[in-house]
Amino acid sequence: MTYSVSRRTALGAAFAGLASHSFSLFAQPTWPSRPVNMIVPFPAGGGTDAFARPLAVQFSKLTGRQLVIDNKGGAGGTLGATLAARATPDGYNLFMGAVHHAIAPSMYPKLEYDLEKDLEPLILVASVPQVLVVNPNKVSAANFADFLKLVRANPGKLNYGSAGNGTSHHLAGELFKQQTRTFITHIAYRGAGPALQGLIAGDVEMMFDGLGSSAAHIQGGRIKALMVSGAQRNPALPDVPCAAELGLPDYTVTTWYGIWTPKGSPADARARAIEEIRKACQSD
Repeated sequence: MTYSVSRRTALGAAFAGLASHSFSLFAQPTWPSRPVNMIVPFPAGGGTDAFARPLAVQFSKLTGRQLVIDNKGGAGGTLGATLAARATPDGYNLFMGAVHHAIAPSMYPKLEYDLEKDLEPLILVASVPQVLVVNPNKVSAANFADFLKLVRANPGKLNYGSAGNGTSHHLAGELFKQQTRTFITHIAYRGAGPALQGLIAGDVEMMFDGLGSSAAHIQGGRIKALMVSGAQRNPALPDVPCAAELGLPDYTVTTWYGIWTPKGSPADARARAIEEIRKACQSD
């Protein structure tokens, strides 16, 4: 898979610890004996989907069994999580979530699932920085400094799109507003894919998006990157300055992606899933 994982978070260690602690080293390689379903809780075209699809291709090559991507977008990713929590725990149902699902309980106190009780973490797949991207036809700024002047001169008149309320895209935008003392209007979409399409179409002027879903559009010239979050530039965008360079040393926003199973899924299937998904992530 092409995009380098920028860094493993503490949550990654938690995933790995849970993976290694519970499962027998002598699990027999009988899984999978049929196609595996994986719910992706956002529409196609977003960051979660962008990592899920190449993973599915590699998984199928390695195991000879299809990993079926089932996009169930809505409610900031919580609709798909609800469906995953209710899925049969037979080892053939997976859920690819993201940082949004760690945020959701704080944003939505009446969720129809409990992340800790209804789902079990399996493996961390990737971690990527957020990047500030704009529509070059709507925002004439040549660089971040020009962009900031434009935003400050037009409080509330510029919009940023997100994957939905409570997602990392949304909170990245609100953190940016707080740290730069600016006012931009939030427009929530039903996933990062639709938000990116809105940005490309000019329906919104900007977006704070995970690098995984934005990179191809940046390289294609459809959107322009002005800043990568964090303290250092990203190898995928070497010419784009990082937040620390631009006077925002505390602006660090990372989106991670991980896979869960419904609570009670067989230990041997989980162990094999970890093994095959890890190999798929390391494949070209």
